[in-house]
Amino acid sequence: MVRTRKALLSLAVLCASNALNVNAATDAQRINALEAQLKQQQAAMEQQQRMLEAMSAELQRLKAANDAPAAPAPAVPTAEVFGSEPAPTTATASKAAKETPGLSANVYGFAMADAIYDFKRVDPDWEDTLRVTTIPTQSGAYGNNGDFVFSVRQSRLGIKGNYGDDVSFWLEGELFGVGSDQGQTTLRVRQAWATYKNFGMGQTWSNFMDIDIFPNTIDYWGPTGMVFYRNKQARYTFPMGDDVFSVSLEDPSTALSVGQFRDTNNCNLPNPAPDCESVDSTAEEVFQSYNDLPDLSVRYRSNGDFGHYQVAGIVRKLGFERLDTGSKDYEVGWGINTSAGLRTTGTDMLKLQLVYGEGIGNYMNDGGLDIAPDSADIFRAGAETVPILGISTYYDHYWNDKWSTSFGWSMIDLDTSDGQARTEFERGQIAQINLLHYPRKHVMLGTEFIWGQREDISGNVGTDYRIQFSLKVDFDTGNLMGSD
Repeated sequence: MVRTRKALLSLAVLCASNALNVNAATDAQRINALEAQLKQQQAAMEQQQRMLEAMSAELQRLKAANDAPAAPAPAVPTAEVFGSEPAPTTATASKAAKETPGLSANVYGFAMADAIYDFKRVDPDWEDTLRVTTIPTQSGAYGNNGDFVFSVRQSRLGIKGNYGDDVSFWLEGELFGVGSDQGQTTLRVRQAWATYKNFGMGQTWSNFMDIDIFPNTIDYWGPTGMVFYRNKQARYTFPMGDDVFSVSLEDPSTALSVGQFRDTNNCNLPNPAPDCESVDSTAEEVFQSYNDLPDLSVRYRSNGDFGHYQVAGIVRKLGFERLDTGSKDYEVGWGINTSAGLRTTGTDMLKLQLVYGEGIGNYMNDGGLDIAPDSADIFRAGAETVPILGISTYYDHYWNDKWSTSFGWSMIDLDTSDGQARTEFERGQIAQINLLHYPRKHVMLGTEFIWGQREDISGNVGTDYRIQFSLKVDFDTGNLMGSD
């Protein structure tokens, strides 16, 4: 209000001055006008001085009132009276807000389309990718050579987020059907993982594997000799700065083969059930896995400017049982997995893995087997763990920020047992090389050449090679909830 009055007064004085200057035609009139203007200016200045004094007095009064002791607040009924906790004070509410951080969540994923030409032919349920175990060792097993495929099964959608540093969640799916849905373009869960502080539980990468050595290739399945398994588990990670030490209890699942006795009638098995003749079944139908203890895995990872290296170990109880007699037994499996991602020049990375163990086939990317019959004599046959060696070596090279190439080779070798069938898988290899282009952010175009080979226990070999062209467009919304 004071400022408004001051402005209006100044404006009035100025307007009066201008009017007098325009209309005054003689010196006498100009003198009279100037004297009148001077008196008006002096009156305005005196009024401004009074306003300043009034404002100063009001300011001193408000300061004095603010420094006086506050009146006591009215009494508030306690929790005992109302049967509930008292309302929080301002300080308590502020502390609670800090202890309950807001939700952070982002949606991400990509749409990916593959165009594949297969020079040979694999199992039709797996034509979207090159799994060496699906390569036939008998010519014409799946038809004439040559197969063209369009696929969108690699497309992916996920959401992840947290409540501050202590709580996180991750839910992710894709369209690549496996198991009972193999060969189908259908939604399946990849990740369903939640953590509280150092404890996590759900489904995610096995503690026994190293996802960071997966090469920058576009074929879906990837290196055959790599430990690669998303498993349901409970994991505890010990804080070690930049390094990681974690222990995990993982869902057990025995990959079991009855080998040469697959079609043997249950009455011809050792110690048959008394009523075996009333049940027409085979050894493959009678024997199944029996798992009453989780797998135990431990992992240590060291991170640095050089990249990282990792050592992981696992021990397993590989149980099996007979449905006709109820008998059960088990073998002990174990494995050691060493891996490293080493920076070379620029952003290039050398990715290496060497794994060996007995009864760890369930954790391998392809071709794994845990236990099998140890003899071709059905009356002497027991079970034994199958030793496995896996090697993976790849190099990711970035020509510049628009082009990259990944190339490498991987192999899995099983030390098969005497009781296995001659047609069973023994050794597999895969090699890849590609050229990928990133024309703009979030877009990838790439071409990849893939070679794969399967060898059976009998010595029969099947080879396949294919060319794949892919387009991928990814997205990430960032934090949908805004800043915490």
